[in-house]
Amino acid sequence: MSAHEYAVSPADGPIAVTGASGYIGSWIVQDCMEQGYEVRACVRDATNPAKTEHLLDLNTQGMRGQVSLFEADLFKPGSYDEAFKGCAAVIHAGATVGFNRETPQEVYDGCFKENAHVIESVKRSGSVKRFVFTSSFAAVGHPRPAGYVFTEKDWCGDNIEGYKGRWSEESIAKDRDIAYAMAKANTEKLVYAEAEADGSFEALAILPLHVIGPLIASNNDQPWSWQNHIRRMMQGSPYKGGREGRMLWNCVDVRDVARAHRLCMETTVGSNGSRYVLSAADRSGELFTWQLQALLQSLFPAVGDIGGEPMDGDTPAKPTYDAPRAYCLLAKQELGLETFDLETTVRDTVDSYYAVGLLEH
Repeated sequence: MSAHEYAVSPADGPIAVTGASGYIGSWIVQDCMEQGYEVRACVRDATNPAKTEHLLDLNTQGMRGQVSLFEADLFKPGSYDEAFKGCAAVIHAGATVGFNRETPQEVYDGCFKENAHVIESVKRSGSVKRFVFTSSFAAVGHPRPAGYVFTEKDWCGDNIEGYKGRWSEESIAKDRDIAYAMAKANTEKLVYAEAEADGSFEALAILPLHVIGPLIASNNDQPWSWQNHIRRMMQGSPYKGGREGRMLWNCVDVRDVARAHRLCMETTVGSNGSRYVLSAADRSGELFTWQLQALLQSLFPAVGDIGGEPMDGDTPAKPTYDAPRAYCLLAKQELGLETFDLETTVRDTVDSYYAVGLLEH
């Protein structure tokens, strides 16, 4: 089959989205509905309104598509069979990882080992033509000199000597970052190989970097997520996510990440094994923390105290390591992705926090 024969459209039947109640998953559901897809939203508990109400509300907004809920659990083999049956595509945005709550081994198991039975459900469906996996830039990044520009050709296991002994199977049980990166990279390689061997479907991956943008529901405000850090900065708290409160933010809009997943289902250019870094569109989307703080202050001048990194007057107290640099050029070129500008993304992120009541005016 050619890429044209694997490409999916709403006419091919329903699609399934795992992790549908999450920040990225919710936007994937909305984007697909706007394009006319019948979406099966896979959630662990369909009776939890905090996780599902915002999804069902999408059915009342006049979109061409519709959404229905299916219960499924990453830790239960076979639980996706019903949801995937008759689907033309599966977007696997689900993971069992919260934010800093699991042990490194649990991170690895939830992000790698549990994906094998998801693929088995895809095969049993007899209908899925495209499988789109939400990987991570963690599957790309590895120790490199400051300013190095990463592309889809990079893998986290490259330059093993740069890890100074940390890159090993033994590290999975004790290093959360290594466990997460290995899990995402190993899952990518697994799904590409399974699709190649099976022949009835193709697997492609989206690799997001620092995802920010508007929340659809308050449930999307997960502790230690990038959007949550912006909320805390707006409340006057110093940035805590990077080393000593410093980081190079390489920002991508959650709506662009969602759209890229759908475009992977539909592409006639990408094929099995295609992977797309979703990061800044250009240098304007890469900001050090002090620059992000200044942008927030310019967009919301009425907010008196916005947090950030330690400053010495108008300059940062210490320099920040210049990484990670990466751009979503391949997604723009092969998928036809058009991206939001950073100011719009940052403004919409904060406005959504006001809208859902997690920031006070």
